[in-house]
Amino acid sequence: MSTEFDSIKRGLLEAIDHAKGRSPQTRMHRPRSVDVKALRAKVSMTQEQFAARFGFSTATLRHWERGDRVPHGPALVLLNVIDHNPTAVIEALAG
Repeated sequence: MSTEFDSIKRGLLEAIDHAKGRSPQTRMHRPRSVDVKALRAKVSMTQEQFAARFGFSTATLRHWERGDRVPHGPALVLLNVIDHNPTAVIEALAG
Protein backbone atom coordinates (compact mmCIF):
# COMPACT_ATOMS: atom_id res chain seq x y z
CA MET A 1 0.00 0.00 0.00
CA SER A 2 2.82 2.43 0.72
CA THR A 3 4.14 2.16 -2.87
CA GLU A 4 0.81 3.33 -4.25
CA PHE A 5 0.61 6.09 -1.67
CA ASP A 6 4.13 7.27 -2.50
CA SER A 7 3.30 7.35 -6.19
CA ILE A 8 0.12 9.35 -5.60
CA LYS A 9 1.92 11.72 -3.23
CA ARG A 10 4.73 12.29 -5.75
CA GLY A 11 2.20 13.00 -8.49
CA LEU A 12 0.30 15.47 -6.33
CA LEU A 13 3.50 17.28 -5.32
CA GLU A 14 4.53 17.51 -8.97
CA ALA A 15 1.10 18.92 -9.84
CA ILE A 16 1.39 21.54 -7.08
CA ASP A 17 4.88 22.53 -8.26
CA HIS A 18 3.65 22.79 -11.83
CA ALA A 19 0.68 24.93 -10.81
CA LYS A 20 3.04 27.27 -8.99
CA GLY A 21 5.35 27.49 -11.99
CA ARG A 22 8.15 25.56 -10.30
CA SER A 23 8.37 22.68 -12.71
CA PRO A 24 11.10 23.38 -15.29
CA GLN A 25 11.25 19.74 -16.43
CA THR A 26 7.66 19.95 -17.62
CA ARG A 27 7.04 21.28 -21.12
CA MET A 28 3.61 22.47 -22.11
CA HIS A 29 2.65 22.04 -25.74
CA ARG A 30 -0.27 24.16 -26.77
CA PRO A 31 -1.66 23.49 -30.22
CA ARG A 32 -2.20 26.54 -32.37
CA SER A 33 -5.69 27.62 -33.31
CA VAL A 34 -7.04 26.30 -36.60
CA ASP A 35 -9.34 27.95 -39.14
CA VAL A 36 -11.66 24.94 -39.40
CA LYS A 37 -13.55 26.19 -42.45
CA ALA A 38 -10.31 26.81 -44.35
CA LEU A 39 -9.00 23.41 -43.29
CA ARG A 40 -12.14 21.70 -44.53
CA ALA A 41 -11.83 23.54 -47.85
CA LYS A 42 -8.16 22.51 -48.04
CA VAL A 43 -9.15 18.84 -47.94
CA SER A 44 -12.10 19.43 -50.32
CA MET A 45 -14.82 17.96 -48.12
CA THR A 46 -18.35 18.98 -47.28
CA GLN A 47 -19.18 19.54 -43.63
CA GLU A 48 -20.86 16.15 -43.50
CA GLN A 49 -17.88 14.38 -45.08
CA PHE A 50 -15.34 16.12 -42.84
CA ALA A 51 -17.34 15.44 -39.68
CA ALA A 52 -17.89 11.78 -40.55
CA ARG A 53 -14.30 11.16 -41.67
CA PHE A 54 -12.66 12.64 -38.58
CA GLY A 55 -15.23 11.80 -35.90
CA PHE A 56 -16.81 15.17 -35.18
CA SER A 57 -20.52 15.85 -35.10
CA THR A 58 -21.76 18.00 -37.96
CA ALA A 59 -23.33 20.38 -35.44
CA THR A 60 -20.01 20.86 -33.64
CA LEU A 61 -18.24 21.47 -36.95
CA ARG A 62 -20.82 24.12 -37.87
CA HIS A 63 -20.34 25.87 -34.55
CA TRP A 64 -16.58 25.94 -35.09
CA GLU A 65 -16.94 27.31 -38.59
CA ARG A 66 -19.38 30.03 -37.52
CA GLY A 67 -17.15 30.98 -34.61
CA ASP A 68 -19.80 30.22 -31.99
CA ARG A 69 -17.36 27.83 -30.36
CA VAL A 70 -13.68 27.05 -30.69
CA PRO A 71 -12.13 23.59 -30.73
CA HIS A 72 -9.98 22.70 -27.74
CA GLY A 73 -8.28 19.71 -26.17
CA PRO A 74 -7.97 16.54 -28.24
CA ALA A 75 -10.16 17.96 -31.02
CA LEU A 76 -7.77 20.89 -31.49
CA VAL A 77 -4.79 18.54 -31.53
CA LEU A 78 -6.47 16.36 -34.16
CA LEU A 79 -7.31 19.41 -36.29
CA ASN A 80 -3.65 20.49 -36.13
CA VAL A 81 -2.54 17.05 -37.27
CA ILE A 82 -5.11 17.06 -40.08
CA ASP A 83 -3.88 20.49 -41.12
CA HIS A 84 -0.26 19.30 -41.12
CA ASN A 85 -0.81 15.99 -42.94
CA PRO A 86 -4.42 15.17 -43.86
CA THR A 87 -3.44 12.15 -45.96
CA ALA A 88 -1.67 10.48 -43.05
CA VAL A 89 -4.69 10.99 -40.78
CA ILE A 90 -7.09 9.64 -43.41
CA GLU A 91 -4.86 6.60 -43.96
CA ALA A 92 -4.47 6.00 -40.22
CA LEU A 93 -8.23 6.13 -39.67
CA ALA A 94 -8.91 3.80 -42.62
CA GLY A 95 -6.81 0.96 -41.23
